[in-house]
Amino acid sequence: MINQLYAFDMNIYCNSIFEQPLIDKLKKDIPESHTIQFRGSDEASNRACFEHADIVLGNPPIEWFSGKENKLIYWQLDSAGFDQYKGLQLDPDTKVANMGAWFGRPCSETIVGGILSLYRGLHRLTKLQQESEWVGHAIRKDLRLLYNEEVVILGAGTIGTVIKNILTGFGCHIHLFARTSPEANLRSKEELLAKLPHIDLVINTLPGTAIHFADHHFFKSMKAGSVYANVGRGSTTDETALIEALLSGHLDGAVLDVTEQEPLPSDHPLWKMPQVILTQHTGGGHKNEHVGKVDLFLTNIYALNTGCDIMDRIDISRGY
Repeated sequence: MINQLYAFDMNIYCNSIFEQPLIDKLKKDIPESHTIQFRGSDEASNRACFEHADIVLGNPPIEWFSGKENKLIYWQLDSAGFDQYKGLQLDPDTKVANMGAWFGRPCSETIVGGILSLYRGLHRLTKLQQESEWVGHAIRKDLRLLYNEEVVILGAGTIGTVIKNILTGFGCHIHLFARTSPEANLRSKEELLAKLPHIDLVINTLPGTAIHFADHHFFKSMKAGSVYANVGRGSTTDETALIEALLSGHLDGAVLDVTEQEPLPSDHPLWKMPQVILTQHTGGGHKNEHVGKVDLFLTNIYALNTGCDIMDRIDISRGY
């Protein structure tokens, strides 16, 4: 019996840029009956390949979808986030996957690493080392411990779950906020706001649909001297409100992998704030990140081929 996916030749367009070994792997492992074309230097040609593609790997410009000729059967983004496709209407049968699970571990390690640096003063000590300045004993009184901290994680997805597991090892007391997850013990924003005055550290992993979830009222509700971290989406934080909370001394510091505007403008006040660590949206990065993109792409093609559901499926219209 010929399965539904491979009943006819498929046009595949790869918008992601890979090194030659991964290009060779895609050419080798995708059935020979299919045609795969890779992104080149000519944008008009790239767009034409996309418009005729049945399967797409990567993040093409949203305006390309307006001229899409072939029905899109499967689309794999090469990122965890997809805020740039907000409002995009796809055929209901189109299956879409992102890289959220693959980036979960590196994003979690980045934000926990940034928090540890802030807590233990490593960001300050690194700057002092560059300036050959010995401060030593004087900085000790400003250091804090992760051990026994009360922590709220906003979001109970892959990243939130991995962060929870890591911080449990540090002896933290974890509270998860999510409206529907059975793992969460905080389900409404009212419950969350009532809990914040007792929390030492808030870690945001929310998707881009939660615009300005952390606003003036949110930061005012946080415990004096607490810390805020964001590895979700920059749009979920009202940066004006965050900066006010930091400048007033209400918050002790912030660790931000994402910001509302990226790249962050050179004159933005966050650059100059010594109690802020910026990791410049590098959270998902690691030396094998492209390998995971190719592996998931191939795995999901074979899943479709055998009638199984794809891994890491998302709904573009819902934003998660």
